[in-house]
Amino acid sequence: MQQEEKKPLTAQEQIEQQRVAWQRECFQNAQKYLAEKGIMPKSVIDKDSRFLAPLCAMWKFKAQNGKSYWVITGRLPTDHAEVSAAKDARDAMRYFSLQWQLKADQIMSVGARDKTQVDFANLLINRAHGLYEMHENEQLWANEPK
Repeated sequence: MQQEEKKPLTAQEQIEQQRVAWQRECFQNAQKYLAEKGIMPKSVIDKDSRFLAPLCAMWKFKAQNGKSYWVITGRLPTDHAEVSAAKDARDAMRYFSLQWQLKADQIMSVGARDKTQVDFANLLINRAHGLYEMHENEQLWANEPK
């Protein structure tokens, strides 16, 4: 009996597979992060979540405690906020951008003494600027309801 040869994936199919794998990894990271913070996720609200692969994913989770949270994951620090902090994923991006700038300022004003703290503050500043640029990029949000 001869085995059928699998057709190689097209470039588009490979890209789609990579996107799905990235999204799954971000989802798992978000759930793990919430659990580490003592928040048990109940469900994700897909219609409000947004994905800018491979940079960041903005998840809207409903937790078992009855509250809802924005969780940001991707090539940046994972963080969360209660859903009341932002009306939508775009607004949540701006919220995290501002929060990270404040955290970085706080780290530096305390007189970060070790390289790890300085590096983390610089990472926060860098990612905060990137998030704000994405927030301001109208093309990324062209299909969003007004």
